[in-house]
Order: sequence, then C-alpha cells, then structure tokens
Amino acid sequence: MTEIKRIDKNSRLSEAVVYAPMVYVSGQVDLEFHRTVYDQTKAVLSMVEDLLEKAGSDKEHVLRCTVYLANIGAFHEMNKAWDDWVSKDNPPARSVVQTELPDPRWLVQVSTIAVVK
Repeated sequence: MTEIKRIDKNSRLSEAVVYAPMVYVSGQVDLEFHRTVYDQTKAVLSMVEDLLEKAGSDKEHVLRCTVYLANIGAFHEMNKAWDDWVSKDNPPARSVVQTELPDPRWLVQVSTIAVVK
C-alpha cells in the first residue's frame, strides 16, 4: 500500500495530504483580515504554493482548484490575483462559487488538487 503523507497537521486536519501521485491541499484562507479580496487571494495562493512545494509539487502540476468567495461580486478582483499566479502553460480546471465562509472576515478560500512532480 502507498504511504499517506500528512503535511502541517493538527488534531483536526492536515493542510495537505499526499497519496502518491496526488496532493490534496485543504482550503486555505488569509488570516490578515484587513486585506482586500485581491490581497487575500494573493496570500492564499502563496500559501497553496508553499504547501505544494512541501508535498513535492508546484503550480505547474495543479489539476483543479475550487475558489470560494464570500461575495461573488469580488470575482474580478480575485481573478486579477489569480491571473498573476496561475501557470499560463498549465492552467488547472477551476470552479468559483459564492458561499458563506466560517469567519465573515475571510473573503476567499482556495482548495487544490495537484500531482506530485
């Protein structure tokens, strides 16, 4: 059986789980509540990228992202940060949905599935 690797875990969750060749990144949020949707998205995508690196992957190997927005009216602002981050040669499948996030100060959350390099 293939080993399961859990990254940055606590008693409730793992920030990422590797089950070769897949990497599953938990929904990431920015804890700097004063930031805009653009800045929170940039921070969250940086967190995703750091977790992917710890898991032996990178944004070139992302298969799917789900973006949760507290307000779908911020779609274009989120997309500006997304466009700065996403691999232009290997863009993942993506869904964007509006949802109530657990803390009203969270404006964006991103969960990710990738392949190990």
